[in-house]
Amino acid sequence: MTKRILLAAVAALALPLPALAQGAAHDPAALRDAALKDDFAWEITEGLTTEIGQRLAATEAETRARAWAVKKLTALGFRNVRIETFRMPLWVRGAETAEVVGPSAQKLVLAALGNSGSTGPKGVEADIAFFPTLADLQAAPAEAVKGRIVYIGNTMTPTQDGSQYGYFGGARRAGPNLAASKGAVAVLIRSIGTDHHRNPHTGVTNWAKDVKPIAAAALSLPDADQLERLLRRGPVRLRLLVTPEFKGEAESGNVIAEVPGSDPSAGIIVVGGHLDSWDLGTGAIDDAAGVAITTAAAKRIMDAGQPKRTIRVVWFGAEEVGGFGGAAYAKAHANERHVLAQESDFGADRVWKFEVNLPEGAKPIADRLATVLAPLGISRGRGTAHGGTDVGPIINTGVGVIDLSQSGLRYFDYHHTPDDTLDKIDPEQLRQNVAAWTAMLAVTANAPEDIGPIAKGGGE
Repeated sequence: MTKRILLAAVAALALPLPALAQGAAHDPAALRDAALKDDFAWEITEGLTTEIGQRLAATEAETRARAWAVKKLTALGFRNVRIETFRMPLWVRGAETAEVVGPSAQKLVLAALGNSGSTGPKGVEADIAFFPTLADLQAAPAEAVKGRIVYIGNTMTPTQDGSQYGYFGGARRAGPNLAASKGAVAVLIRSIGTDHHRNPHTGVTNWAKDVKPIAAAALSLPDADQLERLLRRGPVRLRLLVTPEFKGEAESGNVIAEVPGSDPSAGIIVVGGHLDSWDLGTGAIDDAAGVAITTAAAKRIMDAGQPKRTIRVVWFGAEEVGGFGGAAYAKAHANERHVLAQESDFGADRVWKFEVNLPEGAKPIADRLATVLAPLGISRGRGTAHGGTDVGPIINTGVGVIDLSQSGLRYFDYHHTPDDTLDKIDPEQLRQNVAAWTAMLAVTANAPEDIGPIAKGGGE
């Protein structure tokens, strides 16, 4: 009798773990502490930036990056690894030169903005019309702009939350369109950044349907300072050559991998970052680190046992040039039950706060997160989580979100520049990111609460 009982007990141990036992296997504190020794995130970041390098959206390099991602995610043990392609406009960089002409003749360092128009092969030469801010350009009459090269300044400074980017970034996102609508022949902006190196910051700009794109570029911050000093001495004339091309439509895509959950009715948690990068650096902080952090955290959960909810890791394509990957994902998976969506796309420095937007019935999750994240030096913020470019379209359907906010004090020194390279990542801070994401997933993927949709005006 005793023998039969013993054999039955041994057999029971071989059966799939029940939900309660699975939850115990995913002890958030234990997984968090183990992740502080994580090497997966560094291996992914190092491999992607070394073996592929820059990954401009819809180019051959991004295609190679997707193939690399599939191979890596499969080797790590994820399930249902696949590529979901979509079509999008292709823009590629051309020649980029600028020089002051006249008594103070000298060259300036610049980079075309994504979607910039072209000066044509002969370039343009014109006087500078200087506007210290975007608001000054908005207030200017067309006669102050027409036939000139517009220059727009800004005074962006480092902040932990990176909040100045939203305000000063308007000069890049909207400034060229505004200058073109007032008759400018080209536009330069002071780079949207905080460094002191001759590394211009690129980034996408946008055009209204009725506005013909003109050449639009960013000056490095030292060169912007130099130009402003010259302008204080009197009129400045500039010769500009910027020759990017629009090459019609091309293919981009999202790479998807999963940790299948034990309860399909409990919904899907989406985590990820974007696979593409700008073409000036190797896209280490923006955003190889983001896909690496979220993938490493998901692997920690996977290796500990099957979670209750499916965790879907998405390496989004074509984020930098307009968020095409996030929009394509939301459209392709509109009929699936997503309960949470979050992304890492702000470098790899320490996570310092978290914020949530959860339905009423799931709010106890935030309290458990506060407890498990506190030992990492992460406190609960006072705001409401909003996600980012890639997960924004799915969040807008009523899906909850948790933001794990990295420090932005260094981020805009390197953002969208040739200096976005692997050496800018601190391995210790990278591990703290993985630990935070691992703890978050351990809590949310096994939370007993139903995580329902968020009604408009609801959530926290």
